[in-house]
Amino acid sequence: MEENNRVDSIRKVFNNATTKIGGAWGWFFDQIYLLLTKIFGKERVEIVFISFYKVIDKITGTFRARFDTDGKYFPLIRGFYRVAVRIFIFIFFYWFCIETNFLWLCGGMPSIEQLTNPKIAQSSTIYSNDGVELGKFFTENRQTIDSAQMSPWLFKALISTEDKRFFEHSGIDLKSMAGVAVGIFSGGERGGGSTVTQQLAKNLYNTRRSEMRGLLYYIPVLSTIVYKSKEWLTAIRLEQRFTKGEILTMYLNTVDYGNNAYGIRTASQTYFSKEPDKLNPEEAAVLVGLQKGTTLYNPIRNPKNALKRRNTVLQLMANNGDLTQKQADELSNTEIKLDINTEVDEDNKGTYFKTALARFIEKWAETNEVDLNLYKDGLKIYTTIDSKMQDYADNAVSSHMRRLQKIFDTEWKGKNPWIYENGQEILGYIDTVAKRTPMYKKLAQKFKNNPDSIHYYMYEKKKMTRVFVWGKDGASSQEFLMSPVDSIIHYKKLLQTGMMAMDPYNGYIKAWVGGIDHEYFKYDHVRQGRRQPGSTFKPILYTAAIDGPLNLSPCDRRTDEPFKKEWQENGETKIWEPKNADGVFTYASMTLRRAMARSINSVAAQLSDEITPRVTVEYARKLGITTPLDPVLSIGLGSSDVSLYELVGAYAVFANGGEHVEPVLVAKIEDAKGKVIYEAEVKKRQAISPESAFLMQYMLRGGVEEPGGTSQGLWEYASALFGNGGQAGGKTGTTSNYSDAWYMGFTKDLVCGVWVGGDDRSIHFRSRMGEGSRSALPIFGKFMQSVYTDKTLGYKPGPFPKPSIAINKSYQGCGGDIGGIIAADTSAIGLDTSNTVQQEIITFPPREQPARDTTKNNR
Repeated sequence: MEENNRVDSIRKVFNNATTKIGGAWGWFFDQIYLLLTKIFGKERVEIVFISFYKVIDKITGTFRARFDTDGKYFPLIRGFYRVAVRIFIFIFFYWFCIETNFLWLCGGMPSIEQLTNPKIAQSSTIYSNDGVELGKFFTENRQTIDSAQMSPWLFKALISTEDKRFFEHSGIDLKSMAGVAVGIFSGGERGGGSTVTQQLAKNLYNTRRSEMRGLLYYIPVLSTIVYKSKEWLTAIRLEQRFTKGEILTMYLNTVDYGNNAYGIRTASQTYFSKEPDKLNPEEAAVLVGLQKGTTLYNPIRNPKNALKRRNTVLQLMANNGDLTQKQADELSNTEIKLDINTEVDEDNKGTYFKTALARFIEKWAETNEVDLNLYKDGLKIYTTIDSKMQDYADNAVSSHMRRLQKIFDTEWKGKNPWIYENGQEILGYIDTVAKRTPMYKKLAQKFKNNPDSIHYYMYEKKKMTRVFVWGKDGASSQEFLMSPVDSIIHYKKLLQTGMMAMDPYNGYIKAWVGGIDHEYFKYDHVRQGRRQPGSTFKPILYTAAIDGPLNLSPCDRRTDEPFKKEWQENGETKIWEPKNADGVFTYASMTLRRAMARSINSVAAQLSDEITPRVTVEYARKLGITTPLDPVLSIGLGSSDVSLYELVGAYAVFANGGEHVEPVLVAKIEDAKGKVIYEAEVKKRQAISPESAFLMQYMLRGGVEEPGGTSQGLWEYASALFGNGGQAGGKTGTTSNYSDAWYMGFTKDLVCGVWVGGDDRSIHFRSRMGEGSRSALPIFGKFMQSVYTDKTLGYKPGPFPKPSIAINKSYQGCGGDIGGIIAADTSAIGLDTSNTVQQEIITFPPREQPARDTTKNNR
C-alpha cells in the first residue's frame, strides 16, 4: 500500500509538470515521454522527468521570490522568463540529441577515445634490406611529424590566413561568426567563420560522411545546422584536450595539398623536395595558400593563381605583424620556385613484391588478431629485398624478355600462337577469353537479348593511349587505334615470366619479379602462378632415391631404355611408355648424376616406379612443396603444378646442408611510433640428411659439368660465375609443346628460379627456343652475372663449402656410360664443346587408377 502511494505521488507531480508545459510543447513532451517509457520503463522515466521538473520548479521559486508577483510588470517579466526556460529546454534537448544521436536524428559523434587519441591516416613506407625506400602503401600519402619538424613560418602563415584570433578563442570564434552573419544579411563579403580547430575537427572525424549522418540529413537547412553544431562541439572538446600548438600541428598533418600529397611533410617533399623545417616564408605561404583550393591554387597546374594566392598570404602575414611590409613586397616580387618530387599511388604503379607484402601483412594481422590498416597506419616495413639485386633482376628480365618476345613474334608471324597439341589453332579461343572480361559481362547485362550490340562494342575501334609494348629500351607504352578484342589478342600474344632469388641460409628473399610489367599485368607468377615444373621437379625425385628407402648414390646406375607401365581404366589395359627428348634410347648404363644432368626421361620414369609416387610426394612435402600433388608415376617428371616460390625454397635445401628454411620477405615492421610489432624468425628444419644434400648438390652441378648437361648455357657467364673455382648447380625444365620454360639454379650464396611462358598453356613457342635452357636460363645467368660483378654486394664466386660430415656414399670416379656413346664420366668443370645439349621433350605417364593423366611434358 505504501509503495503504491509513493508511485501515485510521483505520477501526480509528473502530471502537474506536463500540464504546466502545456500547448504544442506539452504534446511534444508527451510523445517523447511515451517513447522513453517503452524503452526504459515508465517509473524510471517518470523519476528522471520529475528530477528535471524539480530543477525547473526551484528556478521558478527563486524567480518568484525576487519579483513582486502583484506588480504591474510581473506578467511581462514572467512571459520573458517562460520563453527563456523553453529556449533553455530546447537547447538542452538539442544538445542531448547531438550527443546521443537521439532517435537517430543527428548521426554519430566522435567517441571519447577518438577525441583523446585521434588517428590520422598515414602512408606505410617500404624499405629494402639495404635501407632504400622502395615505395608506399596509402589511401592518403601522408607521414605525420611533430611541431619541431615544421618551420615556424608555417604556423605564422596558417594563423594569419585562416584564424588570426586562434589564440583568443576556445574552438569557436564568435566575432568571425557574427561577421559572416552580417555579410549574409548585408550582401557584402561573408568571410570565413570556421576556426582552425573546427577545420581540424572536420579533417579528423569527417562528421559529414555517410555513416555519421542522421535522419535530419535529408532536410537541407537542418542538415547544415546539425553538421555545424557537431563540428562546433567537437572543436570545443579538442580545445579542452589539446594545447594550441598541438592543434596547429595536427591540422597541418591532416590537410590535403593536392597532387596526392596529404600532410605537410609529403606536401613539402612533393612541391619543394625538402623537409618542412627547411621551408622559407614564401614556400610556407604557397602551401598554406594551397589549402583554399588544391586545384585552383595548385602551383603545378595553375601557377598564376598560385602566385596570386601566395602573395595574398604574404600580405596577411604582414598585416598580422609576422612580416614587415617591405619583406612582404620583396617576397611577392619573386617567382614560385618548385622542385617537384611526386609519388604515384601504389594501386596504380608498383612492383609484384609489394602485392606479396600486402598479402603477407594482412594475413599476419588477421592470424594474430592485430588491428592494423596497411594503408592508414603509417607502418615502416623493412623487407629482405636488396635494392641493387632487385634492379639487376628487373633488368635481366626486361632485356631477355624483350629479345625473346621478338623471336616469338617472328615465329608466329601471320598466325595465332594458341594451338592444340596437334598444332591446330584453337578456334574461338579469343571469344572465350573475351567473355571472361568485365567489359563483356557489363555489355551482356546491358544488351541481354541483343548479341549484335555486344559484338559491335567489343569490335569497335577506339584510341587507346597506353598500350604495353616492348620498346628499344625495355617496357613502354604506345597509342593505338584498336578494339577491345584487338587489345585481348595483343596481350595474349605476350610472353610472361616470374623470377625469385633467395639467400638459402636465412631464407631472405633478395629479388622478386612476378611478371613483365606490374602496371599492366597484376598476376604474380612467383607466388600466385602454378604451372607444371617439368624436369625441374626431377631433383625431388632423385632426392627421394638417394635419401629415401632405396638409399641410392650418384654412382648407382640405370639403363637408358624404354620403360612401360600398364594400368587398368574401365576394365581396359592401358600402357604408359615415356620417351626421351629426341625419341632415342642409347641403351647405355649411366650414373644417376649423368642421367639427371642430361635429363634422361627413361631413367626418371624407372626411378619414379621404384620409389613409388607416394614417397616422391612425401619428399616434395619435406622440401617445402605445399601445393596439392597427384601421386601418379608422372609426378617424378613434373606433371603436377607447383609455384616458383615453393620450388625456390625446395632447391635451397640442396645449398643449405639439407635444412629447409622458410622464405622471408618481411624482416621487421614498426608502427607509426617506432614500436616493433613484428620481427621475422628464421624458421629452419632438417628436411634431408646433410649427406644427401651434399650429394644432390653434386648431382645438380652435373648439368654444368657433365658433357651434354642441360645447364651448359651457364658457361656464357663463366667470367662472373666460375672464376676463383666457382661452382653452380641447376636444372632446366620444359613442359609439353614448350608451354613452360624453367630454370632453377644456385651458387654457394644464392638460389634463384625462373619461369617463362604464355598467359595460357596453349600459348607457346613452336621451336626449341621454348626450352628452359633458352627461355629461362639466360635470365638466371644475366642476374647472377650482375650480382657477382658488383663488388659492393660482397658476393664472390667460389666453390660450394666442403661438407662438415663424412660422405659415406660413392659419388666420384664412378665411371661414365657403359655400352653407350660416351665412355668417360668426369666431374671436372669445363666447357662442353660437343654441341649436344639435350632437347627437352617428355611425355607424361597417365594417372594411376582411378584418374588418368594424358598431359605431356618436356624436360
